[in-house]
Amino acid sequence: MAETVLNVVGASKRFGGVQALADVGLRIERGMVYGLIGPNGAGKTTLFNVITGLYPPDAGSFELAGRAYRPGAVHEVARAGIARTFQNIRLFAEMTALENVMVARHARTRSGVIGAVLRTAAFRREEAAIARRAHELLDEVGIAHYAGAKARTLSYGDQRRLEIARALATEPTLIALDEPAAGMNATEKLVLRELIERIRGQGHTILLIEHDVHLVMGLCDRVSVLDHGQCIAEGTPAEVQRHEAVIEAYLGAAHVAV
Repeated sequence: MAETVLNVVGASKRFGGVQALADVGLRIERGMVYGLIGPNGAGKTTLFNVITGLYPPDAGSFELAGRAYRPGAVHEVARAGIARTFQNIRLFAEMTALENVMVARHARTRSGVIGAVLRTAAFRREEAAIARRAHELLDEVGIAHYAGAKARTLSYGDQRRLEIARALATEPTLIALDEPAAGMNATEKLVLRELIERIRGQGHTILLIEHDVHLVMGLCDRVSVLDHGQCIAEGTPAEVQRHEAVIEAYLGAAHVAV
């Protein structure tokens, strides 16, 4: 039986009089690309933000790699082993691409404040190792040649790839990608798909929230569909596309698998 990386049971969240999530669960196995889709207002972003610590849940249990964690703060979730990107790019615009990745990599450093202030030999060795690994990650996502360029000067697609490199720098157990294809043209989406497939091929586990249904159906191993805060379908892309509730709520007849 495959190892479960993320297991969410009974996640609920209310905002005032609106029940944004109602008893939602999902289970993601190691090495899987897992898609989360649904119409606008379905609750998928709320679930994503609950899992990654932006919103505290009202109810639910959460396990990452077999260990319980309680989403309450982004830094606590990051420490547990979840790294995420955002729909609206959140890079350090005036830092170089290399520096952006190095900042994320510092989440795994050991030297501490004293070592940084005194610039001990151990600190210098660690900084050199961080820089090397950051270069490797930039190369993995295909933008190593922009290592010295400020993040704000990169193209939109390259900024997206930089965000993914930064997420990888934390050595996450789960990578959560929030609409990574938003704003991309067809060519950029193809490059993104190839990158996600390559990352999965390296053994990473990915949770993907995305509006581009064709990208999700062609990329994901399993898909959950939310509507009005509830999960209305879960399964392989082929199974989900044939689900009557999904067709009615979201996909439309033109998307039914044939």
